[in-house]
Amino acid sequence: MSRELLLLVDALAREKNVDKGIVLGALEQALASATKKRFQDDVDIRVAVDPVTGEYQSFRRWQIVPDESLESAERQVTLSAAQGQNPGRDIQVGDFIEELLPAVEFGRIGAQTAKQVILQKIRDAEREQILSDFLQRGEHLITGVIKRMERGDAIIESGRVEARLLRDQMIPRENLRPGDRVRACLWKIDRTSRGPQIMVSRITPEFLVRLFELEVPELEDGLLEIKAAARDPGSRAKIAVKSNDSRIDPIGTCVGMRGSRVQAVTSELGGERIDIVLWSEDPVQFVINALAPAEVSKITMDEDKHSMDIVVDEENLAQAIGRTGQNVRLASELTGWELNLMTVEESKQKSEEESSHIRNLFMEKLDVDEEVADILMQEGFSTLEEVAYVPLNEMLEIEAFDENTVNELRSRARNSLLTQAIVTEEKLEHDVEDLLTLEGMDSQTARLLAEKGVVTKEELADLATDDLVEMTGLDAERARQLIITARAPWFA
Repeated sequence: MSRELLLLVDALAREKNVDKGIVLGALEQALASATKKRFQDDVDIRVAVDPVTGEYQSFRRWQIVPDESLESAERQVTLSAAQGQNPGRDIQVGDFIEELLPAVEFGRIGAQTAKQVILQKIRDAEREQILSDFLQRGEHLITGVIKRMERGDAIIESGRVEARLLRDQMIPRENLRPGDRVRACLWKIDRTSRGPQIMVSRITPEFLVRLFELEVPELEDGLLEIKAAARDPGSRAKIAVKSNDSRIDPIGTCVGMRGSRVQAVTSELGGERIDIVLWSEDPVQFVINALAPAEVSKITMDEDKHSMDIVVDEENLAQAIGRTGQNVRLASELTGWELNLMTVEESKQKSEEESSHIRNLFMEKLDVDEEVADILMQEGFSTLEEVAYVPLNEMLEIEAFDENTVNELRSRARNSLLTQAIVTEEKLEHDVEDLLTLEGMDSQTARLLAEKGVVTKEELADLATDDLVEMTGLDAERARQLIITARAPWFA
């Protein structure tokens, strides 16, 4: 019997291409499951198989728990009882004490149970091994045949690998059927109760990049580089390419002779139109390239908001926006900037509104006339902070102002900011009064919440734990406790 067990383990390990130790572990679990069926109670059984002789021993074991924490007498023993049964032995909570069981002869049912457990464990190990081999190869693109359809999802077979293509990860309006040969990009590994499942996608920007890498050898050689990609799957896409060799035209190389390379990618994507854009380190130039063929008249960049106001002529506006806003949306995704398109007239109107706002701010807060406010604006000042804290020598360079005028303007700006800060502080103190009545709340957390617009216990109660952590930087447990306390009136 022992020799037959070892021969079986060796044969299964070779046949299924899994480690011998995994098969031995499955065998031990199978024997333990079969042994448990000899007991009516829910006992804990451990089986140890000798990998050399094939002999095995079965043990019933109990886990040691604190004296006051005994929950199952069949599987646990208290620390004091274990120490009394094993005098002189160093026993700690969490250890196990074991009792050797007599050799058990397995009947038909026990053997069947052992067989099912072994086969299931080996199937799981085989899946893990296949997945591990696949991931080690570093493949991102899967090419295979659709084996079957399951509730709209396609199961793709590629060699020994089986992947799932969800319905919402297919290109819109494409109709895939069993037997079709398809390509898809590795999306994620979904670990379910039935084992790991490779999930693939045909709509991610990465799929577009991987297809170009297949068609354009210069990308694999490192002569070209795709810096970014954006897609409206099945309709239109943009990729930004950069050349690492000045002798190579990145756009022409990706297009290919008579458009052969880009056409091959387009065909795989169901006719998706692809714009190839020249990447630039200058974000303004990159945005201009991304919006082509529409011509840009002017760009104003706001780095704080990470946005750009883009002025185009009336005749270029529709082309820049694209059908249903597609062109500007893809350009925004490609560049990573929020893009606001406007006509020359709209830009002029916006500029006038902003100028009027700044002018009125200076006239009101600095108590100056329109002429002085306009001079400050012409010199590039747009906030009170700039007037108050820009280096003195820079303001003294303004020809229209003498030193006394400059000092007076700076003093008025600082006084206005101080007054504003006091008003804000008083309002903040008033706003946090309700929050500070909450048990466990401190003034610093209350102020952080008030700055984010959360000023009552009811508003705090409506928050999720993650939201509160993000707002205040509290640890998750304390954030959860504060929310539970704020929600207490709901259950009163």
